[in-house]
Amino acid sequence: MNAKLAHLSLALAAACTVATAAAQTPAPSPAATRPAVPAPAQPALPTGVQTVPGMPPVVDAANLYSETTAAHVGAAARNALARVYVPHIQSNDVYVIDPATLKVVDRFRVGINPQHVVPSWDMTTLWVANNAEGRKDGSLIPIDPLTGKPGKAIPVDDPYNMYFTPDGKSAIIVAEAYKRLDFRDPKTMALQSSIATPECDGINHADFSIDGRYAIFTCEFTKSLAKIDFVERKVVGYLKLSKGGMPQDIRISPDGKVFFVADMMADGVFVIDGETFREIGFVATGKGTHGLYPSRDGRKLYVANRGSNKIHGPAHGKGSVSVIDFATRTVDVTWPVPGGGSPDMGNVSADGKQLWLSGRYDNVVYVFDTTTGAVQKIPVGKEPHGLAVWPQPGRYSLGHTGNTR
Repeated sequence: MNAKLAHLSLALAAACTVATAAAQTPAPSPAATRPAVPAPAQPALPTGVQTVPGMPPVVDAANLYSETTAAHVGAAARNALARVYVPHIQSNDVYVIDPATLKVVDRFRVGINPQHVVPSWDMTTLWVANNAEGRKDGSLIPIDPLTGKPGKAIPVDDPYNMYFTPDGKSAIIVAEAYKRLDFRDPKTMALQSSIATPECDGINHADFSIDGRYAIFTCEFTKSLAKIDFVERKVVGYLKLSKGGMPQDIRISPDGKVFFVADMMADGVFVIDGETFREIGFVATGKGTHGLYPSRDGRKLYVANRGSNKIHGPAHGKGSVSVIDFATRTVDVTWPVPGGGSPDMGNVSADGKQLWLSGRYDNVVYVFDTTTGAVQKIPVGKEPHGLAVWPQPGRYSLGHTGNTR
């Protein structure tokens, strides 16, 4: 190893050590509405990306998913059971599937209206987000991925979705009903602070910039997006989509230059310049565009088309998965669900060979072969939603069903 490479290796190791220590240190508990004090940005590595303090460094500026390949399953996830955890909005339980046999091997009751199963920042816990829609008894339930068993529920206001700050010091509860982001201790879930997003009705999905400075959230019921500054903890602005009707999932491109936004009414994906916060393109995919998942090599984006433009759609719709090439921003191929279906939320397997998606209106889970597009179906409970495939590769999780980097 030459001196330059040795220097880079030491820098990366030191940065990761700092990030790990930060994740394990309990976060302070300021007043619930007090903004965070901006900290000095950490120096840029040879990639040229100057990240926020505490965030693990960007190893490859051309592919921020470079550390999420099959070869990068970290120590925290390596010893976990290979399982797929499927939450059901209506039956208030989680089914556990063995991916080797495609069989349901366990099931357990959780809270009211479980929406997503979310890997923690440090990859040691899976959180079931029960938002108890229309009620006031929302909760988070931890799952130990080493045993596959749930722990004790923690009361939390309306946890529709859940993310983590890039430094791992805060969980971000997406309190959809309150148009609010609640920052909580990532272990105890004690409230730290909040950001109101009054013009973002139906705030739900998000992704972060390559340097961790900001995130863009989708506003499902206002046909728009919200840009949040995570250094100063404030709303930067809102962007109305040109022909959008119901933006859903969002995912950043491998080079960090643009964001792809699925829109269930527009039947396609908007392309957004994150820095200027403006719409620069649109890619038509299929009916009811909903979930977005990058391939393990960071070259493709799998787009789940739910088969209906309705929130509560029919079974056996025109469901499909479209595969977008990140480089050309065009659709390579679309895989229909034989007999119709409703592919919704999920993730790619650790080896990249399978795409697991819940069948929202068909009470099944789909397993797509990412080479051929062939589909297998597994019967599950009533209205499956944001399933988590575990283990996942990556150094840390930004939340949702496994947005790792």
